[in-house]
Amino acid sequence: MSIKLSPLNEAQLKALQDLTQGIQPDQVTWLSGYFQGLAGAVSAGVTPQGVAVEAATESVEKLPLTILYGTHTGRSEALAKTLCEKAVAQNIACVTKPMDDYKPKQLKDEKNVLVIVSTHGEGEPPEMAEDFHEFVTGKRVPKLEGLNYSVLALGDKSYKLFCQTGVDIDEAFKKAGANELVSIVKCDVDYEEDAAKWTDDVLVELGKLQPKASSQSIQPTETKSEENAYSKKNPFKSTVLDKVRITGRDSDKEVYHLELSLEGSGIKYEPGDALGVIAQNPPQLVKDIIKSLGVINNEVVETRIGKLQFNEALEHHYEITLLTRDVIQKYAEKTGLKKVQEIVEHEDKLDHYLYGHDVLDLLHEFPAKLTATEFLETLRPLPPRLYSISSSQESVEDEVHITVSRVRYENKGRERYGACSTFLADRLEVDETALIYIDKNPNFRLAENGNPIIMVGAGTGIAPYRAFLQQREAANQKGKSWLFFGERRFSSDFLYQVEWQKYLKKGYLEKIDLAFSRDQEEKVYVQDRLKQQQEEVFKWLENGASFYLCGDMKYMARDVQVTLLDIIKTQGGMTDKKARAYFKKLKKEKRFMADVY
Repeated sequence: MSIKLSPLNEAQLKALQDLTQGIQPDQVTWLSGYFQGLAGAVSAGVTPQGVAVEAATESVEKLPLTILYGTHTGRSEALAKTLCEKAVAQNIACVTKPMDDYKPKQLKDEKNVLVIVSTHGEGEPPEMAEDFHEFVTGKRVPKLEGLNYSVLALGDKSYKLFCQTGVDIDEAFKKAGANELVSIVKCDVDYEEDAAKWTDDVLVELGKLQPKASSQSIQPTETKSEENAYSKKNPFKSTVLDKVRITGRDSDKEVYHLELSLEGSGIKYEPGDALGVIAQNPPQLVKDIIKSLGVINNEVVETRIGKLQFNEALEHHYEITLLTRDVIQKYAEKTGLKKVQEIVEHEDKLDHYLYGHDVLDLLHEFPAKLTATEFLETLRPLPPRLYSISSSQESVEDEVHITVSRVRYENKGRERYGACSTFLADRLEVDETALIYIDKNPNFRLAENGNPIIMVGAGTGIAPYRAFLQQREAANQKGKSWLFFGERRFSSDFLYQVEWQKYLKKGYLEKIDLAFSRDQEEKVYVQDRLKQQQEEVFKWLENGASFYLCGDMKYMARDVQVTLLDIIKTQGGMTDKKARAYFKKLKKEKRFMADVY
């Protein structure tokens, strides 16, 4: 009977009985610590084969640690799990929790908490962190004098409220009396080095808190990457197989479809993922900056990655097509110019100057004598650009497709160009190569088993839906799919028109509603089409449909969410409070997913 109740099979149980025959008390203690270490490793996602015990654990007592993460794209989650594996190897009893699966009232009972959280848009918490953020920054947060904590905040310095969610949580914990183990670290888009240092620092501080008898390390063995070694730091050199403009001649937009080879890379991706492309700055802008500074074109300078020629550093490694608050602040400090400092100190002036200006504007309008090295010290690293993947690997195999809108505009009599979009559209030809990697997006995934989907996008926001339908066609999952697409003009801006018609004819796309804003006197947008179809939209939601939103964050995405909330309220006969609860439930169930930029 005991054998049947055991989770071990008969052979395993006999081996364990043989092993423990005549065992001594000190050996029992050792084995108890060993198996608890294995249990902690498994709960953190480390396989037992990846854990090797170096020495006997003198005590089973371990330091408790909870890592909470809030993420939009999955980066915070990945960092949390990596940190937890390292903590387990340091003999810490670690668990990770997404913020939307954690009861904030538990904070008063915690001993050690690490928070890894991104900021979404203009200072907003990611969806999974909304309730946690509201609780800890509100009046109901308990006293936290017994809590040790630290915060890693992810963000983007091009936004006004940089890392605001992490800053809010850090300040709330301090106000509640918690003890800060390591000061908050705020990471820009190039976050890896700062995150790694924060990880090392918090592990050192946690190590100081461990009971002496349990501080002996359990080291994980090296494991191979699940898929491949290609990443932002080690991109794959991909050949361009095809490039075609998919907007008409009359369009005031230039949108290109690019197909790139993954042959020999072993790279895997899923619909909803993004392609990271290592950007290259416009050569003319590089020349104009060098001329304005009055330095030698190929002067060798010290950069953040070692010695490089100045022109190469500018073209490949530093952001020069956009300005951030940080860059203007550093320029003011380097030059001592009062007029630049005035811009930094006045929010309205700063917002105005950041819009549509680049680094050359600073040099033209506020000239100063700077060496090449001093100038580079004011700039931030050139981050890769991310493009929603517009293909399914089930369909295209060793290829990856993206949809790129070329950024070009005029300001103050000078043409301005997007760093990566013009590289891809203007300077990269078929059979040439680009450096790429896959940026996983676990929070924008196609519903499984052919469940109903409502896809809403404008402009290049249609890209992931092309991948979704390719995937469904490959799996022969017909129907239960509804596309809302918006652009300016039907005749010139209906991206992938022939493909949508094919999917409609074959039955993989069940319904399509289009909004071309400039084809009539009164502008019509995707949110208007949603409102027109609100009764049917709500029926789909009630029948288990997943709702996807992809496109511009500031306008289209915000307006669509307001419209969807109104549809839920009207069609469901709900109060504002109940409608918001319904919307939150959709998010919690991952039946509302957004990929906005």
